[in-house]
Amino acid sequence: MAVTSAFVQSSYEQSIATVTLNDPAHRNALSMALIEALSDALLEAEQDPSVRCVILAAAGDRAFCAGADLKEALNRKDPEAHLAYARALQELFLRLWGLRCPTIAAVNGAALAGGLGLVLCCDMAVAGKTAVFGTPEVRVGLWPMMVTALLREQITPKRAMELCLLGEPVSAAKALDWGLVNAVVPQEDLMGSVMQLAQKLAPLSPDTLAAGKRAWQMDSLAPVPEALPLLAARLAKLSLTPAAQEGMAAFREKRPPIF
Repeated sequence: MAVTSAFVQSSYEQSIATVTLNDPAHRNALSMALIEALSDALLEAEQDPSVRCVILAAAGDRAFCAGADLKEALNRKDPEAHLAYARALQELFLRLWGLRCPTIAAVNGAALAGGLGLVLCCDMAVAGKTAVFGTPEVRVGLWPMMVTALLREQITPKRAMELCLLGEPVSAAKALDWGLVNAVVPQEDLMGSVMQLAQKLAPLSPDTLAAGKRAWQMDSLAPVPEALPLLAARLAKLSLTPAAQEGMAAFREKRPPIF
C-alpha cells in the first residue's frame, strides 16, 4: 500500500511504514500544510495494526527538514495564527514522540530547527555522512523553544546550549559523538541501513515495545527512588502478558518466539 499527498508520501513494506517528507523544493520546510499532512500520515501508520516500525525519511538531497517555513511565518500577522502554528507543531512532535511502535529517522541532509525536533522525536536516528544538525533560530531572532525540551533529554546541557546559543550546525560525525544519532553511514547506504535496522525491530513483540517505550518516556525519568517502584509494577504487569509468556516459553523450548 502507498499513500501520497502533495507534501508527504507513505509506503508500506510488510510491517514497516516509510513516511517521507516530500517538498524538496522548499527543503521539506515545516509549512502548515506539511505539518498537517505528516501528522495525518503518522496517525494512519499508528492505526494500522500491521505496522511494527516507522521510518521517517525525506525527499531530495539538500535537506531532511530545514525547520519552519519562514516565508509563510512572515505572512502571519495575527497572534492567534502564530499560536495555531505553534500548537500544530506541538501536536506533530507529540504524535511522533508518542507512536506505539519504534521510529527511526533517516537523515539525508540538513536537519535544522523543527527538523532537528523531528529527529529527536524518533527513537533512533541514522545519518548520511553529509547530514548536518542545528538550531539556527537565534540568528533570525527566534529560539528553539520546543526543541529544547527534546534536546535536554538526549545530550548534555552544555552541548544543548552550545547548539541553541551559537546557532551553528554540527556535522554528522559530531552529532554521533554528541549522541544526537545512532550511526553515520555513506549517503548511498542510508536507506538500506535504516531498513536493516527496521527489519531487526519488526519481528519483536509490538506490545512489549509499546510498553517499553511508555516506561522509558514516563516513569524512567523520575528520580530513582520514585522510578523503581513504578517500573517494578510495570514489569510485573508485563510479565503476565501473552507476549512475555510466549517469549519465555519459546526460550524454555529452544525455539523462536511467535509474536
